Amino acid sequence: MTLAAFLTAHQRDGIVLVRIEAVEGSTPREAGACMAVSPGAIAGTIGGGQLEFHCIDLARHMLSEASPDQILDIPLGPQMGQCCGGRVRVSLHRLAAADIALIVAREKAEVAARPPVLIFGAGHTGRALARALAALPFTVTLIDDRDDVMSGLPAAVTCIRMADPVDAVADAPANAAFVVLSHSHALDYRLTEAALARGDAAYVGMIGSATKRARFDASFLRAGGRRETLSRLTCPIGGSDVDDKRPEVIAALTAAELVRCLLGRREPAKGRRSRHESAA
Repeated sequence: MTLAAFLTAHQRDGIVLVRIEAVEGSTPREAGACMAVSPGAIAGTIGGGQLEFHCIDLARHMLSEASPDQILDIPLGPQMGQCCGGRVRVSLHRLAAADIALIVAREKAEVAARPPVLIFGAGHTGRALARALAALPFTVTLIDDRDDVMSGLPAAVTCIRMADPVDAVADAPANAAFVVLSHSHALDYRLTEAALARGDAAYVGMIGSATKRARFDASFLRAGGRRETLSRLTCPIGGSDVDDKRPEVIAALTAAELVRCLLGRREPAKGRRSRHESAA
């Protein structure tokens, strides 16, 4: 359940928003992390452990006793027995209707601004990747040219059937991520060429073996493509350090790669070659 959905569902019961305002040293969560607490449920997390349990107890006491808002300054080691050793400043604020409306609007804006990830291919690995990404802060679209292959996926995944999926590459927003793992090598090549040609993709990844990568590179260069453009292609997706071709494993590794690329500060790994050919 999203925070907005939780707030809407539990508004009548009373809700305290627990928010980490500032941190020093090593802490379980960053400043800005928050958790909503009602008398019988919670949504979100400020890192778990004794800090979270303590704040839940205080929030529910605030609700039952109509206590005022609080600001806590907590050294995690001495006071909470947590080995992080850092220090957190935490606010506990009972939400009014206006607060809830503001949070709901802010969450909608944040969802709209999530990095777009386009997955091409609704085979075993494509579906596994869509499921893995559905719970992460991305806007996920799964595209295929076949009927009856995209049922049973999470509601957060937008499924589109297109006669020619390459058309979706041109229509994608700037800074999108393109993950190519269709049922056809020829279609994979066309999709990857189109994504690289845009020049503004945040990530272009193609499932493949060393042989598939070499053949794509050769074809791309023969057609007049530049070698420096190929350096922007990630193949295999998910890396080559785990020799496991199960769809769920490839999906997990690729999801981690996308998190680092789209949400982190590091550049994506480039030009890698190796094994994950099958299970597309």
